[in-house]
Parts: sequence; C-alpha cells; structure tokens
Amino acid sequence: MSVNFQRVAYATLPVCNPVDIADVEAAAARTGLAPGARSLDLGCAHAGVAIRLAQRFGLAFDAVDADGAMTELARERIDQAGVADRVTLHHAWSGPFLADQPPYELIVAFGTIEPVGAGVREPAAIMSGLARRLTPGGWLMWGDLAWKSEPPAPLRQVIESNNIYADHAGWQAAARDAGLEVVSAQLSDDAAWAYFLDGMESAVRDWTAANPDRPETAAIAARGDQVKSLFAFGRDYLDFGLYLLRRPET
Repeated sequence: MSVNFQRVAYATLPVCNPVDIADVEAAAARTGLAPGARSLDLGCAHAGVAIRLAQRFGLAFDAVDADGAMTELARERIDQAGVADRVTLHHAWSGPFLADQPPYELIVAFGTIEPVGAGVREPAAIMSGLARRLTPGGWLMWGDLAWKSEPPAPLRQVIESNNIYADHAGWQAAARDAGLEVVSAQLSDDAAWAYFLDGMESAVRDWTAANPDRPETAAIAARGDQVKSLFAFGRDYLDFGLYLLRRPET
C-alpha cells in the first residue's frame, strides 16, 4: 500500500475539502441530470464525491487523479461501494486527460491543481478552459479556496504555490467572463471547516500513533503539523466556495 499525507489525512472524510457533502448533493440535484449522464471528477482524490453522486443520482463518472496513493484508495472505495460500473478511475494528470476527452455534461472539480493544464493557474483561464469542455447546457461544479480579505504576502505566497485564488465575487466574475451562468454560489460555514480540519488532524494523529515504525510516519506527522499551523493562522483570510455553473445551451 502506498501512503502519503493526503491518503492518511483524507481517508475518513466524505469530501477532501472543507465543504459539506450535503451541499454537494444539493447542487447536483439542481442540475436535473438523468442517470447515466456523462460526468467527470477532476482531481478526485479518494473519489468520495464521484461515488456519492453515482450512488445518489446514477451519474456515470470518469474520476481522475495524479496521486498514486490516492488512486489506490479510490479504487478500494469504488470497489467497496459497488459502483465500478458507474465510476471509472484514471491515474492521470487532469489537463492532459481532459484535453483528450469529448465534452462532459457535468464536470466536478474541488481544490484541483491546474485542472486544464500545466501553468494555467489564473481563475479566468481555468474557467474558460473548463467551459470549453462542457456540452451546451452542461454543468460545472467548482469548489475552491476563496480569499475573504487581503492576506499577508507570505500567506498568499504559500497558499498560492499551486493555483491563484480569487475572492467569492472574483470566482463568480471569472465564471461569467468565461460565458458561464452562475446558478448558485455559497461559502462553507465554520462547521464545515471544523469538520474538515478536525478530521484531518485526528486521522493523522491516529495513523501515526498506530504506525510509529513506518518510514513515512515522520514526514506525515510533520506535514500534519504544518497544515494545522497554516490554517490556524490562515483561516481568518480564507473561505471555501462552492459554485454551480452552467454553460448556455447555445
């Protein structure tokens, strides 16, 4: 079994981000997509969202992630949930995978690094790239960090080491500039953040206590301390937005 911080920290969470799975399901319900609708989860992590939406709505997912440890966990969860006929797992980078596929009726992307290709990190460019990969009338469920106030420069540098983030209004503006309709937009509440952060911390603590002699343990524990410190300081400046967006029919 491959193991890293992400596999340990996210193993018990329904979603690998600070968002309530019930809100994800409610957004999916608003699409009205029929069972079998061709769907994509970019940066699927342990595939929890794809699994839940396949179970709840019968959607047919490609689930894509580049992290080998997470795709191993995703495979286990897909098999355990009995949805291998509806969730097809791909160990791949999001951008190249997406470029080779026909458009989707639904794209889900939560906290996904460079979802449309290497070096594409600006909100407007990301939204534009994803909009082009939707069928007419197709849906994008986007979830990501959103600045709620201007952060100290060092915090911005750390948080934006992979992607560039907007504030809540900025994500919506980027979507509209890409020709997408903003159907719904909401920010996670404190309870969703607490569930996410406490879940990660307890999972790392329990795993490291149970596996003191594994070669990965020290690095996983250290990364857990870094993440805890980062959000203890950064939470005052950070929200998490969930956006349901639609490409027009024409």
